[in-house]
Amino acid sequence: KHAKRLNEQRPAEQPPLNICIQVNISHEQSKGGVMVNEVLPLAREMAQLGRVKLRGLMAIPAPTENFEKQRKNFSILRKLMEKLQSEGIELDTLSMGMSADMEAAIAEGATIVRIGTAIFGPRPSVP
Repeated sequence: KHAKRLNEQRPAEQPPLNICIQVNISHEQSKGGVMVNEVLPLAREMAQLGRVKLRGLMAIPAPTENFEKQRKNFSILRKLMEKLQSEGIELDTLSMGMSADMEAAIAEGATIVRIGTAIFGPRPSVP
């Protein structure tokens, strides 16, 4: 629904809008994104749109300090991307991992990590 709207509103003189599908790999109600089983049909639909370009997948899994659990979570997204690629959907972006779990994300093939806290430190508390 949103992808179709973005496609319709994207000016023809501009290059296609790059998009990643957010996947809720931890099934958390507090997180956005589609469920794993919804990704393939959505990706197929998006591949038919001309003004948006599906580049990849992104996820923010449930926090854990356990490295192996982090890797297991990220492997879900990596395997999903591999499945889409095997279906002929061209993807090059796997955005997963933040400051606390970037090592596991990189080990599982992340092409983008979001590491603001590691660079700038924690955000100041809001009074």
